[in-house]
Amino acid sequence: MKTLLAKCKRIVVKVGSSLVTNRGAGLDLVALGNWARQIAMLSTSGHEVVLVSSGAIAEGMQRLGWSKRPTSIHDLQAAAAVGQMGLVQAYESCFRKHDLHAAQVLLTHADLADRERYLNARATLITLLSLGVIPIINENDTVVTDEIKFGDNDTLGALVANLIDAEVLIILTDQSGLYTADPRNDLNATLISAGLAGDAQLESMAGGAGSHIGRGGMITKILAAKRAARSGAHTVIASGHEPDVLLRLMQGESIGTLLTAPTLSLAARKQWLADHLQVGGKLVLDAGAIKALRADGKSLLPIGVKNVFGEFERGAVVACVSEDGVDIARGLTNYNATEARLIAQHASKEIESLLGYGGDAEIIHRDNLVVL
Repeated sequence: MKTLLAKCKRIVVKVGSSLVTNRGAGLDLVALGNWARQIAMLSTSGHEVVLVSSGAIAEGMQRLGWSKRPTSIHDLQAAAAVGQMGLVQAYESCFRKHDLHAAQVLLTHADLADRERYLNARATLITLLSLGVIPIINENDTVVTDEIKFGDNDTLGALVANLIDAEVLIILTDQSGLYTADPRNDLNATLISAGLAGDAQLESMAGGAGSHIGRGGMITKILAAKRAARSGAHTVIASGHEPDVLLRLMQGESIGTLLTAPTLSLAARKQWLADHLQVGGKLVLDAGAIKALRADGKSLLPIGVKNVFGEFERGAVVACVSEDGVDIARGLTNYNATEARLIAQHASKEIESLLGYGGDAEIIHRDNLVVL
């Protein structure tokens, strides 16, 4: 950890709801002040820090006097709108004490799915960092129903790490790190101090959702580390209750679980493709096509597509999956859904006779495809 983190300049820090809201009992201003102090010290020492903070819905629940997280989308949106005000005001006050400016940035997965908006978000965040401003990022829960229902800020933290080419993602939680089993249920569970991001065995060790206040669990953190690793970012999962945890981590102290990324990272355009959480459709591939993509780095030909799901236009981002539903790749399709169904399981030389006009030999060219 000391060797890896000592060289990291750009950092994404994610703090969970239970850490900023004192387990649901309103905003913990002491805790927020503590994060601001540590981030200010890191900034002074030359680090660039982006903070991804949960807590808007939880703070809104407290302000509205709700003890139980609502299930209605409109109630969740209302809680997010009310809570976001308090969350940002509190952070702004904390950072001002250290002569730092903070900036609120609300993102949705849709912002990162559109290439132009993706690049605009990237440029804005990098400009803020160059100005010495601390971006505070949250999902725009107030207007996007899918993000309330399915999203989590662990995933958002990984997407932001990819977006700005961060070198490390620090996920702070109320657990000490990743254990071999759930330590709340298994007294023999032991802490995993280090591992490789993307290791399938880690996913099997992770449990389900965590507290009743937040939405995440250890599995979302493991998957976030896997996603962050695609751009070369390492991930640390550690307890936010550890004194000066950010400072000690960046000084190289071993705290929590370090999940290292492979040395090879994706090119920027392919990283954008890999980060698509919502796709226009799915192409089900046979074993031969999967081998051609994974082992040989080839384009996806229509003969290797067994089935087509969804409705999409030419140029849409689609998922390539195995017959048992495992994600294989993402790519920009050369054909719409109707055309793809007509040419699926046929040789490329048959495309013109099947469609009545000529087209690309590949459903997805390798330059527009990323293997996951």
